[in-house]
Amino acid sequence: MSDHLLVERQGDIATLVLNKPKSHNAISIDMYRDLPGLVADLDGDPQVKVVVVRGAGQKAFASGADISEFEQERGNATAARNYNEHVAAAERALEGMAKPTIAMIHGYCIGGGAGLALACDLRFADPRARFAITPSKLGLVYSLESTKRVVDLAGPSRAKWILMSGQQIEAERALQLGLFDEIHPTEELESATYAFAEVITTRAQFAVRSGKAMVNRVVRGQVADDEETTGIRNSSFDTEDYAEGVRAFLEKRAPRFSWR
Repeated sequence: MSDHLLVERQGDIATLVLNKPKSHNAISIDMYRDLPGLVADLDGDPQVKVVVVRGAGQKAFASGADISEFEQERGNATAARNYNEHVAAAERALEGMAKPTIAMIHGYCIGGGAGLALACDLRFADPRARFAITPSKLGLVYSLESTKRVVDLAGPSRAKWILMSGQQIEAERALQLGLFDEIHPTEELESATYAFAEVITTRAQFAVRSGKAMVNRVVRGQVADDEETTGIRNSSFDTEDYAEGVRAFLEKRAPRFSWR
């Protein structure tokens, strides 16, 4: 397991840390390779309700993939295919989590860092954050899956601008484009991110995860309920959390949800 990926737990919230601060948390092939396993462990841990993904320190979420590895790991098409499969698997693992994920973005969120952030459900950033997708600066082609995430958030025309230019986008502009969801002062970003994560932990988790699954279905093109989505919705009425939610509302108190 890479020493450059750390998992921290506090209550119902887990934090996945990209831990290479000396290189602005540049993502190595080992980090990409190990990330799906860590994500699977967190998704399967009944004590975890929300996962925050962040970079070590306050200078960068991640400055991109570790370019110092490219000659060895992406020196030709065969090697690049293997490398790209690890990148895609890491991004799919984050995107495919049943539990909510929040990318907490200090400073640089570039290239591979942007790819991981886009695979999270939400992105909270500070005013110094800079977002860029840079294959056009390296003579590379962004994957279709990663491109779709940009298009889903920013729209096709803006996605083309982002991909063709490779330019860094300041935090306020990234917020306007839909790439970031919230911006908080640097010294308040951590507390704001974890405060929102804490809110999610107080909600009915079956509803939280089912809501995420429903949105993902819409993003993939589903526009009408089918047997599976109808079954998910109807089954919520059989959960103890539904009964508790109704009781709490009638008794004018905060609900105590138990489903994990």
